[in-house]
Amino acid sequence: MSEENASLDVERFGYRQELKRSLTFWDLLIYGLIFMVPIAPFGIFGSVFNAAGGMVALAYAVGAVGMLFTALSYAQMSKAFPLAGSVYAYAGRGIAPPFGFIAGWQILLDYILVPALLYIISGIAMNAFVPGIPVVVWVIGFIVLNTVVNYFGIELTARTNRVMLVLELIVLAIFLVVGIVALVSGKATGDGLSPVYDSDTFSLSLVFGAVSLAALSFLGFDAISTLSEENREAGNQVARATVASLLVVAVLFIVQTWVAALLVPDRQKLLTEGDTSGTAFYDAAQHAGGHWLYVLTAVMTAIAWGFADALVAQAATSRLLFSMARDRQLPRFLAKVDPSHQVPARATFLVALISVAVGAGLTLREDNGVSLLTTLVNFGALTAFLLLHLSVIVHYLIRRRSRNYLRHLVFPLCGIVILGYVVIEAKVAAQTVGLIWLGIGLVVMAALMLSGRTPALSQPTRENV
Repeated sequence: MSEENASLDVERFGYRQELKRSLTFWDLLIYGLIFMVPIAPFGIFGSVFNAAGGMVALAYAVGAVGMLFTALSYAQMSKAFPLAGSVYAYAGRGIAPPFGFIAGWQILLDYILVPALLYIISGIAMNAFVPGIPVVVWVIGFIVLNTVVNYFGIELTARTNRVMLVLELIVLAIFLVVGIVALVSGKATGDGLSPVYDSDTFSLSLVFGAVSLAALSFLGFDAISTLSEENREAGNQVARATVASLLVVAVLFIVQTWVAALLVPDRQKLLTEGDTSGTAFYDAAQHAGGHWLYVLTAVMTAIAWGFADALVAQAATSRLLFSMARDRQLPRFLAKVDPSHQVPARATFLVALISVAVGAGLTLREDNGVSLLTTLVNFGALTAFLLLHLSVIVHYLIRRRSRNYLRHLVFPLCGIVILGYVVIEAKVAAQTVGLIWLGIGLVVMAALMLSGRTPALSQPTRENV
């Protein structure tokens, strides 16, 4: 589909084409890979290892299955509604506007907090490399850099993504080669099957509880849909990029965590005390190849999380705020598009301010707030994904009377069951804060309705086929 026809796709839903259409399928694929970060487990490996009783590769495998069903649902809805707004637009149009508001509100818990989480993890990694510079200084530095890049347009962000992806894959390849050589030479600290099954620790609740942490690494494929109005072609390209990016990183995550789990220097200490320093993966890298590999993986984690991943996270969050604001579900000023760079500048700056407040504030905690933020981010995303799956069933199966029961009933139901169980097994703190956030969202929606701003979406000018 041409760029002109793609723009008409937006206009027939009652919107004007304001964002610049410049992204190809490969840009979208790279965007998803960068957002998920091919080396994402580097930063949270220790936490997942501890939560999974050592079965970290199994936690990532289960998470990949659950997220695959979610990616398939995203693919279906992006074809039906090629709009910015992600699950907000899909649930709102697939079910009803109030459901869209709640879905958007829940995933805001993910989108608004995830940049701050990324900045903190990168700050910790850089502080491990340069102890003399406090974590908070690194956090603020990354925020300023990313805000400038995002302000100058999505094309600059896309070009930066390509360079960062190549660097991440090179470092990952180095770790895997050195790690496998170390295992072959007898440096393994566990048996070959322990990363996927350990009879001493295995239980379904344990594994799914760990998945609620590992899910953080997969969050990002969903953000591809926020760029639907900046894609040159139709929603089919967004659908393909969504599924493809998830499959690629799933393989990378499982392989790297398997190798790292067999190289943990003190397995028992990590299982009993957890990763209090946040350096478990770097310690495994050092055990495999020496201090140089510790430094290389730590620095690359900082750059990948704090610059590359946080860069696209900030872009995706600003697009979600833009989409909800133009439907009057958030303050209208956030829908303002900068005329020269064609980006939602005000939303971009707001995300930066929130990241500074949350990131700088949590660095004062002894644990830097990483575990708390991780569970909160995942809880918000997973509850929104449940509404996404429901929107597929309602839109295709009920409204359009689809007979494709596999894609429009079985796959969404599988996603609901898996993610629902993960949410149930999440940490109590995440459940509590997540439900409080949901309660606030319901109050906000009630206030909007009482003030005459009942959640509503612009209507299409012709039937969406």
